[in-house]
Amino acid sequence: MKKIRITNKTFVLTAAIGTFIIMLTVVILTVVSSRRTIRATEDAVYSVSSFYLDAMADRRAKTIMNLIKNNFELLEKSLGFYEDEEIKDQDELRHTIGKIKSLMSLSRYALVDEDNLVYTQYTTYTGGTRHEFLSADVLKDKVISTVYLYGSSKQLCLAIPTENLKIMGKRFKAVFVQIDIKDIVDLLAFDDQGRTSFAIYSKNGENLSGTELGPVVSTHNILDTVKKYISGEEWDKFHDGFMKEVQGSLSFTADGAGETLCFVPIEGTGWEMVVLIRESVIQDRILGISQRNLSSSRAQIIYILAAMLIFAGILLLEIRIIAKKRIEAEQENTNAFKSMANTDALTGIRNKHAYADTEAGLDRMIKDGELAELAVLVCDINGLKYVNDNFGHAAGDKLIKDASALICEVFKHGSVFRIGGDEFAVLLQGRGYETREETIAEFNRRVEENLTKNEVVVSLGYSLLGEKDTRVHDAFERADQMMYVRKQELKSMGAKTRE
Repeated sequence: MKKIRITNKTFVLTAAIGTFIIMLTVVILTVVSSRRTIRATEDAVYSVSSFYLDAMADRRAKTIMNLIKNNFELLEKSLGFYEDEEIKDQDELRHTIGKIKSLMSLSRYALVDEDNLVYTQYTTYTGGTRHEFLSADVLKDKVISTVYLYGSSKQLCLAIPTENLKIMGKRFKAVFVQIDIKDIVDLLAFDDQGRTSFAIYSKNGENLSGTELGPVVSTHNILDTVKKYISGEEWDKFHDGFMKEVQGSLSFTADGAGETLCFVPIEGTGWEMVVLIRESVIQDRILGISQRNLSSSRAQIIYILAAMLIFAGILLLEIRIIAKKRIEAEQENTNAFKSMANTDALTGIRNKHAYADTEAGLDRMIKDGELAELAVLVCDINGLKYVNDNFGHAAGDKLIKDASALICEVFKHGSVFRIGGDEFAVLLQGRGYETREETIAEFNRRVEENLTKNEVVVSLGYSLLGEKDTRVHDAFERADQMMYVRKQELKSMGAKTRE
């Protein structure tokens, strides 16, 4: 056998070829691995983005459904007011409607009689052409519909039937409330730092909320807009999802930018809540890191494997950090929404919802025998309607703020709530309960002084929790009666009243 002679030239050639083969193998493996990594990263980003959007859409849809549920409950409660009122004419009926609106904080509230006449606080009109649900002789169930008013104005109409309700000798068949969709949008517009946009749509793709769903869809018909960016099969599926009121998602590319949206039906309304994310923060960060690592790998092939391991560690860390920040942001949004729901927008003090929660907690303490000392105060502004009618609602708002400031200043050791348009409640415990006689006397003194200076006048009634009381409301009712006696006393002294 002939021996193979290994020379310097052979060694160099072998080393060069071997090095070239190894480098080529590393490059090929790196490119293949990098492409797989990019595809996996994109899939992960899509999954995370879709999950985030789905949660956002579902949360906003549930917020609207809770709003609808709460308003239906208020409509049911409002019917009880008519049983306690002896209404003889339309003026008395409008006054009762106004009182219900004020007590329940309903902006648009009305009754409908058997002739389809709609009675509001200020006017009466024929509602058959405006409200489709009135076409039926008898309303048998709850109704949720969309009402178009004055051209572009859109409102959510909620109606319930009234059973055996007779007023002024006429049978009334329905009571309803209308909620401006713009108010719903304000309720939903909690801060997500500009990462997403949302809009409410009808089944035919019409934008009901007037909010822009990203720069591509904007306020246009969503079905017509996305049709040119997706296949016919995808569009048919998307269209069927809207028409059949099912939950789903859609991704498409428009003007070189990726768009992902999720849609969730809002039960009973025929609406779809759509949330869209464009070039999300997650995608920007993950793909940015991937591209930087790929550029580095092309310049430094020898370190590519180590770089990939480092990249994987950084990627996992980034995902954990981003997930943590998202959870924290969601918690902040939840806390802000809860605070908004319990705060009166005009005065900044706690509202009727917060009072209901506090009252429920105190009722549990009463039931368990844990609450012995509690004073309940009911305050009502004198002359708010007079100010609104003669000087405008801006002056009325200032009167409400002045009343709130006076109550909070005097009863600084109590819990103050605005529970109606011109009505406040104060709960005194601890130090506030011990000094109640001095503070109540001081409050009435300042009110009577304000009466001489033509400043805010507030009627106050109070009651202490008695041994036989089983609820806070028992004391509240006594305080409310005392407040009306005080209102008449102040009226005799020259104060305006809302009658």
